Amino acid sequence: MVLWDSTALAHFESGQLIMMAVGFGLLYLAIVKKFEPLLLLPIGFGALLTNIPLAGFSEAGGLLYYIYKIGIDTGVFPLLIFMGVGAMTDFSALIANPKMLLLGAAAQFGIFATLFGAIALNLVPGFEFTLKDASAIAIIGGADGPTAIFLASRLAPDLLGAIAVAAYSYMALVPIIQPPIMKALTSKEEREIKMGQLRPVSQREKIIFPLAVLFMTILFLPAATPLVGMFCFGNLMKECGVVDRLSKTAQNELINTVTIFLGLAVGSKLSAEQFLTVETLGILGLGAIAFAIGTAAGVLMAKLMSRLTGGSINPLIGAAGVSAVPMAARVVNKVGLESNPHNFLLMHAMGPNVAGVLGSAVAAGILLALVG
Repeated sequence: MVLWDSTALAHFESGQLIMMAVGFGLLYLAIVKKFEPLLLLPIGFGALLTNIPLAGFSEAGGLLYYIYKIGIDTGVFPLLIFMGVGAMTDFSALIANPKMLLLGAAAQFGIFATLFGAIALNLVPGFEFTLKDASAIAIIGGADGPTAIFLASRLAPDLLGAIAVAAYSYMALVPIIQPPIMKALTSKEEREIKMGQLRPVSQREKIIFPLAVLFMTILFLPAATPLVGMFCFGNLMKECGVVDRLSKTAQNELINTVTIFLGLAVGSKLSAEQFLTVETLGILGLGAIAFAIGTAAGVLMAKLMSRLTGGSINPLIGAAGVSAVPMAARVVNKVGLESNPHNFLLMHAMGPNVAGVLGSAVAAGILLALVG
């Protein structure tokens, strides 16, 4: 009897089995469907580990407990991820065509629409979202996983697991969610619009740009400085040309190591008592709506800009204003090629795509400043 009580089989509860099934589902999406595997795989495995009875992985003294405390509670992991993303980002398309900032900003409309949606859900029995909870949920609309984790760890740590899974799931589902919305809001003629060649961008401009962005953030929205600052630091390492070793480390070894621990830490929050609630279903639903609204807002803004510029902008690139880099830009390019096999929109779409990363970081800073 004592031997039986010391096994996990004697202590499994239905909620733990359900969450382990969710973990296996995330592993399936990562391995078989190849949906955001770099994150869904460690998140899924973390979900398995944290739901094993008696193992104590996410209890005080357990491995996942310390990973979460060190990396997520402090906000260090998302900031290091932002530094690595900055080191991999090329701002040339945005510098050459600054108007794309408007598309990155428009796509963040989903964030603020979701904020009001989360507050409105309180009218439904079973939902009790505070303003901080609603703000953390809203950032899912930007399709930016690190920003979502950073904001949730600050405003709503109890909802971190659901928010992180929703953010990364919708990032992974970009190729499925976005094309129908893009096609519904544009005509075939609009999708066939060819955009002119972008001007060359000098190295001096590439070096000045991250410093200028950081300076503007410090002046007008200091709450966003942690995210924007690390992003700009990573980009400056890449563009200055004198610290190639540091830049390559940030792009490869460092971001890969942090991604492993970040995924496991997020997975540790997928425990039955925290995840299997009505509020989690609400978060997943709001995330889908937020992402759809952000995509639609970006496309509609691009349509308006196309008409104001005499048809020189393909409205499809507005969908790249969400922060899923570079997936959203690739989806735009794919949909454009379906309408015109000679229409390559990838470089043009990268402008609003990187603008979306900055936009979601700024939106997070605004929410932190208002309710943090």
